[in-house]
Amino acid sequence: MKVTEVVLRQMKMRMKSPFTTSFGTFQDKEFLLLEAKDENGLSGWGESVAFHSPWYNEETLKTNWHMLEDFIIPHLLNKEISHPDDVSGMLSTIRKNNMAKSTFEGAVWELYAKQKGIPLAKALGGSKSQIDVGISIGIQNTFDDLLSLIEEYVNEGYKRMKVKIKPGWDVEVMREVRKHFPKVPLMADANSAYRLKDISLLKQLDEFDLMMIEQPLASDDIINHAVLQREISTPICLDESIHSYEDARKAIELGSCKIINIKIGRVGGLTEAKRIHDLCQELGIPVWCGGMLEAGIGRAHNIALTTLSNFIMPGDTAASSRYWEKDIIEPEVVVENGMITIPEMPGIGYEPNLETIKQFTVFEKTYS
Repeated sequence: MKVTEVVLRQMKMRMKSPFTTSFGTFQDKEFLLLEAKDENGLSGWGESVAFHSPWYNEETLKTNWHMLEDFIIPHLLNKEISHPDDVSGMLSTIRKNNMAKSTFEGAVWELYAKQKGIPLAKALGGSKSQIDVGISIGIQNTFDDLLSLIEEYVNEGYKRMKVKIKPGWDVEVMREVRKHFPKVPLMADANSAYRLKDISLLKQLDEFDLMMIEQPLASDDIINHAVLQREISTPICLDESIHSYEDARKAIELGSCKIINIKIGRVGGLTEAKRIHDLCQELGIPVWCGGMLEAGIGRAHNIALTTLSNFIMPGDTAASSRYWEKDIIEPEVVVENGMITIPEMPGIGYEPNLETIKQFTVFEKTYS
């Protein structure tokens, strides 16, 4: 397989409502789309999940464009790629920049699946026909706003509620949620908002029978997470700390977590995501697929990945309508009774809506 042409697009889409975490609030989602074409005119699509500011990790939309334009595209364009698994090795001389690498690799994976005439899920080795879906809820202005949202999503059938927390919006929030929803599968996401000195506060979350607390401590830490996990009964799930198979292996060996959130962009692509999945399955560590407020292309890649067998917890891949008035794929992602049915068309299973993509394109450039 050869990628003979690449179209790189800078996109900007307005979310239905602002999304707030411990590190900020935003409503406009800026991201990159990469379309990789082969000599026969087939296209594979990838989506960068880097934000416009470096608040999740060090990558941004602008750094991703730079890495793709100046390094990744020139390195891979018109090169023979025998299998998508080879892409990560071909890019091994480029350190980090996982989200930029994942953008190109995701497009190669879809192109490969289309060439084979099979769904991306099957190309990855997935076997599920449906996946369970949870939902991520940002920090709200009031308890009532939060409880109202949770009730809405429970009624829609979502299988798990993830509630963002931060200092001052944590124990009492979870207590109020658990009081109103005693049986709803519930987790807290801290986005690295706490430090080890907060152990006594974090211990209070044990009373709420949470599925997990996600990334309570620093984004680059696995040592203190191991200390914290010994002190609390709530399972720790690592997110920002896991960038590779080796990170996952070390964290599990140290006892830093009991669950891992796999995000395709964060770990550098679908190949590395599969490797982490397989390791966790071998060691009895459940995984789930986290979300980065993706538009339809990235959402479709998440769906395909989640068909792998050790994704046994509901992920963050909610319906398109949760975030967008109009998504960039057809049909849009739909959740019914808390589940997504896996599409059977070759590739990601959804067609990019070129008219809508053009509507939200800020800038584009073609490389050949």
